[in-house]
Formats: sequence, C-alpha cells, structure tokens
Amino acid sequence: MPEATTGPATAWRVRLPHTTAAVPIARALVRNALTDPAPGAGGRPDRDTAELLTAELVANAVEHTAGAGPIELVVELLSAPGGCQIEVHDSQPARPDELVCPDLETGVDPWQENGRGLFLIRALSSDCGHRPTAQGKAVWFTLPGIPEQRRRRAG
Repeated sequence: MPEATTGPATAWRVRLPHTTAAVPIARALVRNALTDPAPGAGGRPDRDTAELLTAELVANAVEHTAGAGPIELVVELLSAPGGCQIEVHDSQPARPDELVCPDLETGVDPWQENGRGLFLIRALSSDCGHRPTAQGKAVWFTLPGIPEQRRRRAG
C-alpha cells in the first residue's frame, strides 16, 4: 500500500465473510470510519464515493475468488492534508483487469452487466492499483480529503 507522506492517522483491518453480506458490512465500516473525526487526521474524503468504491472492490473479491480464503478490508485515514486509502485483500494472486492501465479510447458498454466497477474506481479515486501479498493480492484506492468548510456547504 502506498504510504502518506506524514503517515496514517488511524487504520482498521477487518476480516469479512466470503459472501455478498460482506458488501453492506464493508460500506457500514467505511461510513463509520469517515464520520468520526480522529485526532491528527486531515480532511475527510467524500463518504458516498468511499462507500461506492469499497462496495465495488468487496463485491469483486467475493465474486472472483470463489469462496477461497478470507477477504479483508483495510481502511486507513491519512494525516494532513487528509483523505483515505482503502484496500481489499483476497486469496487470488491474479491481477484485476483494467485497473491500472485504462484505454481511454475504449468506452464502457452501458448494456454490459459487468465491467463498470473498475472503471468507476479509476474515474473517481485520486489513485488506485493492486499489489501482491503473501496470501494473494490487495486492490486499493485513495481519495483526497475535503476541507471541512467545503463539506458543510455540500451537505
């Protein structure tokens, strides 16, 4: 996982069930993590975007790992200027398609049932990627912090 220049403010690691029930659990954890201010944390990212992208990563892990091994969610709140990094770990070492090197000439087929999740992650995160782990791989994204003043006006 790429590190913030000033280090993490707060981090959580949670093992999730290898079922579709993992998706709402992960969304709730992210929602709670981004609601409560932590000492030393910078601006919080957009909570709705963080929940959406987390749901996409967890759903992909559940769907593409066929019940093999655990799924873990790692939520890291970053120090000033803030933001977060979220990782989903699974037991499959194969890299996710189309996450790091998007072909900007090729659009997403709106009639296709699958394939938009990684597109959303690339489009809405400030950075994303994957890395091998001892047990498989981690797929991650980062979101920038939003200053407190902008969050109040938007909400």
